[in-house]
Amino acid sequence: MPDQTFSAMVLREEDKKTKVAIETLSFDDLPAEDTLVKIDFSTINFKDALAVTGTGKIVRTWPLVPGVDFAGTVVETANPNLKAGDKVVLTGWSVGEKYWGGYSQYQRVRGDWLVPLPAGLSTRQAMMIGTAGFTSMLCVNALESAGITPQSGPVLVTGASGGVGSVAVAILSKLGYTVSALTHGPDKHDYVKKLGASEAIDGPEWKELPRALEGQRWAAAIDTVGSKVLARVLAEMNYGGVVAACGLAGGADLPTTVMPFILRGVRLIGVDSVMLPSKDRLAAWQRIVADLPLSMLDGITAKTVRLEEVGSAAADMLAGKLRGRVLVDVN
Repeated sequence: MPDQTFSAMVLREEDKKTKVAIETLSFDDLPAEDTLVKIDFSTINFKDALAVTGTGKIVRTWPLVPGVDFAGTVVETANPNLKAGDKVVLTGWSVGEKYWGGYSQYQRVRGDWLVPLPAGLSTRQAMMIGTAGFTSMLCVNALESAGITPQSGPVLVTGASGGVGSVAVAILSKLGYTVSALTHGPDKHDYVKKLGASEAIDGPEWKELPRALEGQRWAAAIDTVGSKVLARVLAEMNYGGVVAACGLAGGADLPTTVMPFILRGVRLIGVDSVMLPSKDRLAAWQRIVADLPLSMLDGITAKTVRLEEVGSAAADMLAGKLRGRVLVDVN
């Protein structure tokens, strides 16, 4: 094991406020878990932005190294399924919320949380995909399992210029679906069309409560926003339509009625990427390599930041100033 100190972002609570600092840690400071990983890259997800800015009640243990995902190399492990030198990726399991996460040059975690990096994928590419892309793949799987095919009709992706939405648009488009992309403003229309969306939409109606039922428009949808947006999506679904919901960027409430469900047979499927069993994680990562055009990753990744720049990038994310993914190079 290397004998050195390293840098990490540490969140501490002082006077009920979140204090953020880049600190020098040693291996003795890390959690007493069974696997030590040298981290190459992490990302900034919506949860990370809330945690780092102290905006949302994300952090459940103080002090905390945030970062809900990372990719790197196993340094040492007591886990029988791993060995030193293995390239691995981690998403979920409440890392970056309850357990120390990826904004560090080294981290010690439970080996059972780690997924072997699929062949053909670098650690950098893995985090260009990250939790957001992984969640997108799970949403696509959910729609397919519910019987949605490219012949079913148009699929709407909300929050389409964000991390989850961007990857969802790219995957669906490659699979042959006709994708409509709901964005936050016309300045992001060209971006989502380059990812494969057939049309980009926005408008003031998406900030308003819909009627119980609106005109039928969509065979399926992937929703990352929640609140009024998800309510309108449900009200606009075709008969027998399916919605995969995985986010709450617009709010955790859902001001809707039972009408879409009982009069149009609409199905609302919740998609969780945090506590998903390990075997399902591996299958999803392997499918990402096959179904996500890896050549698009540079276009999906808005920027790469250092640990010292995570705070400002997180604030920009919450303000809606970013599009796509934000890569964190911890080294």
